[in-house]
Amino acid sequence: MTDSRVSAAQPVARVLPLLGLSHLDRGFDYLVTDADAETAQPGVKVRIRFAGRLVDAIVLSRHATSEHDGNLRFIERVISPDVVAPERIRELVDALAQRYAGTRSDIYRLAIPARHAKAEETDRSTPWEELGSAAEPDLSAWTGYAFGQSFVDAVVGGKLARAAWQITPGEDWAGALAALAAKVALGGGGVLIVVPDQRDVDKCERALREIVGARQITTLTAAQGPQARYSRYLSIISGQGRLVIGTRSAAFAPVKDVRLMVVVNDGDDSLVDPRAPYVHAREVLTTRSVIEKASLVVAGYARTAETQLLVETGWMHELVAPRELLRQREPLIRAAGDSDVELERDPRARAARLPSAAFQVATRALERGAPVLFQVPRTGYIQSLACGSCRTPARCRWCNGPLGLPEGGAAAAPSCRWCGRIDSAHVCSVCGSRRLRAVVLGTERTAEELGRAFPGVAVRTSWGEKILDSVAREPQIIVATPGAEPQVDYGGYGAAVLVDTWALLRRPDLRAVEDAFAKWCAAAALVESRAADGEVIIVADPAHPAVQHLIRWDVAGYAALELQQRREARFPPAVHVAVVDAPRDALEDYFAHVDLPPHAEVLGPVDLPAGVGIPGEWDRQEHGPVQRMLVRSPLTGRVELGRALRAGSISRATRKQDLPLRIQVDPIDIG
Repeated sequence: MTDSRVSAAQPVARVLPLLGLSHLDRGFDYLVTDADAETAQPGVKVRIRFAGRLVDAIVLSRHATSEHDGNLRFIERVISPDVVAPERIRELVDALAQRYAGTRSDIYRLAIPARHAKAEETDRSTPWEELGSAAEPDLSAWTGYAFGQSFVDAVVGGKLARAAWQITPGEDWAGALAALAAKVALGGGGVLIVVPDQRDVDKCERALREIVGARQITTLTAAQGPQARYSRYLSIISGQGRLVIGTRSAAFAPVKDVRLMVVVNDGDDSLVDPRAPYVHAREVLTTRSVIEKASLVVAGYARTAETQLLVETGWMHELVAPRELLRQREPLIRAAGDSDVELERDPRARAARLPSAAFQVATRALERGAPVLFQVPRTGYIQSLACGSCRTPARCRWCNGPLGLPEGGAAAAPSCRWCGRIDSAHVCSVCGSRRLRAVVLGTERTAEELGRAFPGVAVRTSWGEKILDSVAREPQIIVATPGAEPQVDYGGYGAAVLVDTWALLRRPDLRAVEDAFAKWCAAAALVESRAADGEVIIVADPAHPAVQHLIRWDVAGYAALELQQRREARFPPAVHVAVVDAPRDALEDYFAHVDLPPHAEVLGPVDLPAGVGIPGEWDRQEHGPVQRMLVRSPLTGRVELGRALRAGSISRATRKQDLPLRIQVDPIDIG
């Protein structure tokens, strides 16, 4: 190192090239010039020349000497002196790469927004306290929960506390979180709140604005432009952004002196990143809670099996309301045909899509001047058709696609949902019947039927890109898909009817029932209490365990049942499962070279249906369809399993295997 440009102090920088390649997911040594010695610090982004081209990299560490014997290249330049990956974030990325068998560069791309030079000019010198004035937060909402006051005292006092918060129906959860977050921030601590979507971000921001100034709140969402997102990320690093609310990727926000982290509705699949290594925001925050010794709240009306496991192992405590408070706040929940008396009045109560009990509770609520919610699990008009005699699915004569009815009415001719051709003379291929019946009715058709059943009452829909944020408290019917239910201004719904529940329960998915239960809880929580005559009718088998737990509002009991069933079936979270999808040749090659731990159990392979599995094109005739292998491991072997799968990916890359292969560790959807 005789070159005069070499820095006198710690001239070697170990950097991680952001290439997304598993076999290059390691540190490489480069020289630092004397001019860059002050700025090329760990956590800073730099440009390096790698394999003949300029690429971005992150400085991992600085050293006095290098283990490399050859001549080292110089770092081309420091992109920015800002430390965009502080030590705690680098440690987090390392842990997640092991957990998810992924590459660190992929996780860094999730964690750090793209650089925007203009954003670096934003003033970050003003302290958080001077960005606005704050009112004294009202923390009384937490006192209604068992041990709620002691939990708040621990969080505000800077002690480590973790809780699974079961939100009661009618609770202003955003207001309660805002009060606790503001209290922590006023005490000098950082707060990070992660929610599934923009609607929840807006709800939390509105609640916080009633306590602190608008400039004291930092939001991070995918809807923001590159400049806004990067400038806010830099303000968070500097400590100016102390109250942070955001969606999935905000879980990586490097909040300074973070004392409280919150994730809301952790069962929502929006919290899982769709790109490799498919990181879940809940896992990011639980890992950060350990690394940064920060308190953690997992909040929701329902509780996932993963959260229940954390409670049962003692890693996290639960915040639940006493039964007396629940009785005051929950609506009256009943299943259609749940008694002999009701069956005598309506013999088809358990078979009808909209039994008479649903119309009765809707009528009573409308007469009181309250809106009524109908939750429908599908969008559109009529999703699919079947033979009216033998119920064989109706298929297109030309492309074999499913037949459905377009929006506009039942009198319209059925058309193919794949090729769009109209088939006005469909004949069943099994029994020869020309009759058709609807298999699943969507929101539009349901709204049409309700409009005829309740003449003179406004019927509105909320789904897809037509989501209503809120509705007035007046007699009207709202037909919404799960997650798109609007809030009622100054109150709740007078009644809610949950229809087509079988469409949620019968999905071929490990989490189908858990997901359905969460969607029912979210809808029922929007209804007024039973003291205010709020009612919920669920059109489902009254004997189903999930329905019974919903009627009793026994959220913790259902989560315990779900976890027990997972233990018996040996599925996550009772065990760790890695799902590996690839064409047959690539799958065989991967498992022939991977050194799995002795406690790992391999299941499969199985062929996946067309359209399921990894994206991309390859020669399917030569390599066959996508196949799936499952690797199951005990909870104690999580690190070993992730390390082995990661090593297998590195080995595969060094052997230049170019067929697509996807690894997902504990995916939210196993099928």
